[in-house]
Amino acid sequence: MNKLPNNENLSPCIRNCCLNEQDVCLGCYRHLDEITGWQAFTKQEKIAILSLCTKRKVASNYLQSCKSLD
Repeated sequence: MNKLPNNENLSPCIRNCCLNEQDVCLGCYRHLDEITGWQAFTKQEKIAILSLCTKRKVASNYLQSCKSLD
């Protein structure tokens, strides 16, 4: 996932867009509302969203590893 440099419009999008049942992109782990509103968010809001994305990715990876144990 891209870090947020001085350019506040940089998107964490990795062009692997596929939404899950909760409308979270499996590429960047942003919710659909976060994707569509990205350009309007402040730098602080974007940083908070990126933090949520990291948590979502960790949770998703954990769930995938648990499923592989079955």
